[in-house]
Amino acid sequence: MKILHVSSFDLSGGAARSAYRIHRGLQEAGITSQMLVQFKSVTDQSVTTSEGKLLARVRSFCNDLTLSNHSQSMFSSQWFPDAVASKVDGIDPDIVNINWICNGYLQIETLSKLKRPLIFTLQDMWSFTGGCHYSLGCDRYTISCGNCPQLQSHREADLSRSVWHRKAKSWKNLDLTVVAPSEWMATCARASSLFRDVRVEVIPFGLDTSVFKPIDPRIARELLNLPQAKQLVLFGAIDATGDTRKGFHLLQQALHHLLEKGWGDRIELVVFGASKPDKPLDLGFPVHYLGKLQDDLSLQIAYAAADVMIAPSIEEAFGQTASESLACGTPVVVFANTGLADIVDCHQNGYVAKYCDTADLARGIAWVLENSERHQRLRQAAREKAVREYAMQVQAHRYLSLFHKILDSSQPIAGWSHS
Repeated sequence: MKILHVSSFDLSGGAARSAYRIHRGLQEAGITSQMLVQFKSVTDQSVTTSEGKLLARVRSFCNDLTLSNHSQSMFSSQWFPDAVASKVDGIDPDIVNINWICNGYLQIETLSKLKRPLIFTLQDMWSFTGGCHYSLGCDRYTISCGNCPQLQSHREADLSRSVWHRKAKSWKNLDLTVVAPSEWMATCARASSLFRDVRVEVIPFGLDTSVFKPIDPRIARELLNLPQAKQLVLFGAIDATGDTRKGFHLLQQALHHLLEKGWGDRIELVVFGASKPDKPLDLGFPVHYLGKLQDDLSLQIAYAAADVMIAPSIEEAFGQTASESLACGTPVVVFANTGLADIVDCHQNGYVAKYCDTADLARGIAWVLENSERHQRLRQAAREKAVREYAMQVQAHRYLSLFHKILDSSQPIAGWSHS
């Protein structure tokens, strides 16, 4: 069995890292697995590019041209032609696993040219919307988009409707299986007009539990020059303080609730994914900015140094910072009604707050921190859940089972057959 994963990046960003982990997990399970990417950063010979860096940058630039009159950048129309189909033919896989393919990498119409069973692993909502990566509360993807709030559009026949029509037309006869990393994302996909008649499975994203594992918090804090005597609250994401979807503004409000409850001299905040701003925000607590952490070891140390990780996203396909934190033995506090709620078991390895309720978010942080014996039990349960549910070997087994089901049920496609 030969599997090909198609992704814009191999390691840059959470979506790319999750795709690469799927790839690596399958390799370790003895499966022939390759990646085809737009931008390659690893030295791994099983990862190849479909074009030169200059063309890749031109493609990304051209894709953004359709948004020149719009303020929303997390919107992808994927109109620029590509040569991915011929590359796929040359590799000749049994199944193609499509991951995050935006940034202009894969034209929407290319999927129908791949002539193989396809899996679409959902890294965000783009595949079943008219172009946005997250709907931000809009439900027009359940019909046919148009009047797109992210494009500040008041027309039915806008760019989002056009992108939706292109997907509906070119994907209607695909041999397609959708894999969502969480029940929340699966529910969204099943409600969408594009995927409501498509098979949707749930397979959580995996991680290397031999890398993401507990270490002595005192050593981690010493390495990061963090205080030993305080309880540390960790928050982090790509563009951690700038991306509204990640919920930093909601964490700010929760911190003010904690300040009012007398936590002012007990906790300090640690932030990764953002540098210290020129004009630091007054959050009521000291803040330590770690900047961008690019490698797994740096992330592991940050998680291990913290007493609790906060992931207050308002929309999230899964939330790898939460699963990574659990693997390092650090409890996590999240909101309900996102993919993160799959990861955290309330009162077992963290706390699940009412959706966007900042007072309850503060209560969750306090609950995790206020009892040292309970905190130690939460730490142990966090690690146990990560090993049980998110180890790459577990993920690989789940994908392998799905591959067999797909190949057993797939009908021959003109120009291709699997052995």
